[in-house]
Amino acid sequence: MPPSRARCRRPLYALAVTRHFLTGEELERDELSLLLDRAARLKMQRSDRAGEEQRAALALAGRSVALVFEHPSTRTRISFEVGIRELGGNAIVLREGEMQLSRGESPHDTALVLSRYVDAIAIRTGAHSLAEELAASAEVPVINMLTASHHPCQALADLLTLSERFGKLAGVRLAYVGDGNNVAHSLMLLGARAGLDLAVATPAELAPDQAIVARAQAACRATGGSVVVGTDAAAAASGAHALYTDVWVSMGDEEGADARRGLLRPFRIDDELMSRTSPDAIALHCLPAHPGEEISESVLYGEQSAVWDQAENRLHAQKALLEMLVEASAS
Repeated sequence: MPPSRARCRRPLYALAVTRHFLTGEELERDELSLLLDRAARLKMQRSDRAGEEQRAALALAGRSVALVFEHPSTRTRISFEVGIRELGGNAIVLREGEMQLSRGESPHDTALVLSRYVDAIAIRTGAHSLAEELAASAEVPVINMLTASHHPCQALADLLTLSERFGKLAGVRLAYVGDGNNVAHSLMLLGARAGLDLAVATPAELAPDQAIVARAQAACRATGGSVVVGTDAAAAASGAHALYTDVWVSMGDEEGADARRGLLRPFRIDDELMSRTSPDAIALHCLPAHPGEEISESVLYGEQSAVWDQAENRLHAQKALLEMLVEASAS
């Protein structure tokens, strides 16, 4: 087998990091803290585009990142594409049907070929196994932009938003209500590493994966955080610093949509549910939202909403992630 490409750049972070980012479990607590601190600095620097520090922070200068989209996207595509360009890199967007992967070429061969062209691969797809297969064969970092099982880049933005609002993460109480989906999984896995106290409330029929719950709870033992899963939205929201939800019908869930809506109706975020939270609580939603369905207009657009900060923070968190992974891989 031909040798891997030589990589000689000094890494931005002193800590050794796993070069792939598929679930968020690749990050130790200290690495997660460093990443979020870096994201906050990048956000501050962005307001002064002519600053010396901003000009020096071009970690992707001369590098290219392949963005593979098997599902459509607004925030994910724009935040990654803008972030890569702001770091001096070149974003190559590959939509469904534009690669031989859609015609039967194996993830193994796809990963080997892309590794010879680009410095990182990011993928937004359905089956999480596809991201895992790419990572198993790639010689460059593979980033999960979204799969049916995990959405770790969103969770990074969520943690950055919570840190901005409350000045800390350890001990912050976050309530997630709704579908026990990929967003819930990533909040549990990364929230546990950050020391959050996370309460998840879902219909029993839409509960999160128990194996992922167990992994998150195991991580809490090292950080002092907690993960509790139940079926009572009011109990989860009680005293929470943040109340979070996601759409009721995601891509791929259209069949049986009416039944899902019926199950999830008691988990809607509205003024009554927000009244159970802490006085300084914020409302979160990873978007796109359906006002009047999973969240009321009064909450989504109200004074307690941090949804738009949360959306912006995708950009900054992902820039820090790209720096961390690409620079570490180059060392």
